Amino acid sequence: MEKSYSKLLENNKKWVKERTDSDPDYFTNLAKGQSPEYLWIGCSDSRVPANEVTGTRPGEMFVHRNIANMVVNTDLNLLSVLAYAVDVLKVKHVIVCGHYGCGGVQAAMGDKQYGLIDHWLGNIKNVYRMHATELDAIDNSNERFRRFVELNVIEQVADLRKTTIVQNAWKRGQNLHIHGWVYDIADGILKDLDVTYRNAEEMHQVYQFS
Repeated sequence: MEKSYSKLLENNKKWVKERTDSDPDYFTNLAKGQSPEYLWIGCSDSRVPANEVTGTRPGEMFVHRNIANMVVNTDLNLLSVLAYAVDVLKVKHVIVCGHYGCGGVQAAMGDKQYGLIDHWLGNIKNVYRMHATELDAIDNSNERFRRFVELNVIEQVADLRKTTIVQNAWKRGQNLHIHGWVYDIADGILKDLDVTYRNAEEMHQVYQFS
């Protein structure tokens, strides 16, 4: 166990050497600050590293991760990250990215108890309830699972639009786009779900703030 832990520190030294060998000023420039164009809201799954799957370098993407890439309106961690990214860093794109085979989404499809996490999974179960007619009509369980992953992302993008953080950015004319993607671990491809929004106009009026 200790050897496995120590390997991470050794890997860090090798990584630093590789970076500085190719660019002696790499860390000096990185330490000057960050100005990312993107905020990535993804799943905590260790198989979905945001920078690697998008080919972005350190400093190019601000990242928030939680179980099943949720946007929960009582999650102060998520809201704080969103506010900092939008209001301070002025990101241009917020991407909610789910992934096929998501354990959180799969758990929300069943009735097994997992303890504390059940309170979090309840938010995902709400998505299933909203789309039960469509999902229950899919006979193939794997296809139903995959569609549930997609619908979960779509609903999280919708919940992003409901936040005052995003709506206020649009009101002041900030160039902000929000997107919904799904990553397929089986082939490494990102799928755009075509749920990109640039304003609050298409959202139901009850969610729009004056």
